[in-house]
Amino acid sequence: MQNFLTLNDLNVEGKRVLVRAGFDIPLDEGGNIVDDKRIKAVISTMEYLLEKNSKIIVISHNGRPKGKIIAKLKMDKVAKRLGELLNTEVKKLDDCIGEEVKQFVGNMKPKDVVVLENLRFNEAEKEKDESKRLEFSKQLSDLGDIYVNEAFPNCHRNHASMTGIPKFLPSYVGFAVENEIKHMNKLLNPEKPFAAIIGGAKADKIGVIRSLLPKVDFLILGGVLADTFLKAKGTDIKASKFDEESLQYAGEFIGNKKLMLPADAVIADKFEKDAESKEVDFNEIPDGWMIMDIGSKTINTYKEKLKDAKTIVWAGPLGVFEFDKFANGTKQIAEFISSLNAATIIGGGDSAAAVEKFGFAEKMTHVSTGGGASLQFIEKEGRLPALVALEESYKKFKLQP
Repeated sequence: MQNFLTLNDLNVEGKRVLVRAGFDIPLDEGGNIVDDKRIKAVISTMEYLLEKNSKIIVISHNGRPKGKIIAKLKMDKVAKRLGELLNTEVKKLDDCIGEEVKQFVGNMKPKDVVVLENLRFNEAEKEKDESKRLEFSKQLSDLGDIYVNEAFPNCHRNHASMTGIPKFLPSYVGFAVENEIKHMNKLLNPEKPFAAIIGGAKADKIGVIRSLLPKVDFLILGGVLADTFLKAKGTDIKASKFDEESLQYAGEFIGNKKLMLPADAVIADKFEKDAESKEVDFNEIPDGWMIMDIGSKTINTYKEKLKDAKTIVWAGPLGVFEFDKFANGTKQIAEFISSLNAATIIGGGDSAAAVEKFGFAEKMTHVSTGGGASLQFIEKEGRLPALVALEESYKKFKLQP
C-alpha cells in the first residue's frame, strides 16, 4: 500500500501551494477548450485550498510544444475557464519561472489564484538529463511552500514537475489523485472473477496484457489490438488495420486459454463513417475490406462471459466507436457491464470517451482521467514514477510541521 501525505494532513493557512494540475485537454483549431473534464477534476481541491486561505499557484502543461512557445497551447483559456468554475478571479502569467513570476508570487495574498504558463514551453520539463530537469524542478519549487499533485494523467511521466518538485517540497496528493489511487488499487487485489477488456489501437497495451493475464480469470480483446492478434494467429484480416509493433509480441499469448478473441466482425469497404458494411465470419472477409467492429456473435459471447464477473477493468474501445455505424460493439458491452453488480474501472483515454459518449459513465464504479497512466498503474502495480516520488517525499517530510 502506498504512503502519501493527503490534503487532510495539510495545514495551508496563508501558505503558497504549488498545484500540479493535469490540464492537457483537447482544443479545437482556434485553441478553444473542447472538453473541460480535467479542469473540473481539480475543483474540489482548489475549493478546499481557497477555504483554507492559501495562495494557489497552478502549474500544468498542454500538448507537445517541444520547448517552443505555441500560441494555441498557451494557458490563458484554461485560466479563464478555471476562474469561471471557481467563481473567482484567476490571474495568468506569461512564464512559469523567472524574476517576474517570483515577484508576482511573492506579492500574492490569501485566496489569490494564478496559473503559470505551459510547462512544456520550457524544454527542461521533459529533459532527459536529470541535472537539468532537477534545476528546473528547483526553480518551480522556489515558488511554493507546499506541492500538491493533482495530475494523475501524468503520474507515469518522469518529468520535472511530476517527480522533481517533491524532492524539494513537502508533497501531497490532491483529492482527484487520491480518488484515482483508491479505485485503481482495487485492481491490485480484485474481487473474483476478475475480467479485463483490452481494445484500441496502441502498442502500449502489450505490457498490460502481459501483466494482467496471470491475475485475471479471462481477458477479452477488441479493436485493432484484436485484429493484430488474429493476424498473429494466422487469420487473413485482409485490409484491416493492425499494429506492427504489437504483432511481434502477440504470438507469445496465442493459445493462452484466458485470452478471448472475436468470433465475427462488422466490416467495411473503406475507413469512413458512411462506408458500405456487413457482418461476417472471418473467413468471409472480401479482399480490400476491413474490420471495424466486433460482430453480434462476439457481443453475445463476451456478455455471457462477463455476466458473473465481480471486477472488470476496461482499456480501449472494441471498434471504431467514433463512427456511429461501427459503435455497436463498444456501446453494447458498455451498457451491459454498467448494469452488473461488479466493480467497473474504465481506464481513461478512448474508453472513458466511449462510455461518456453513450451515457454510461455515471453507472461505472470509476472512470479514470488517465489513459496511459491508468494502464501503467496496472502494469507496474501502482509504482508510477510520480507516486514513488510522493512516497519518498512522505518519508523525507512527514515529521516536519
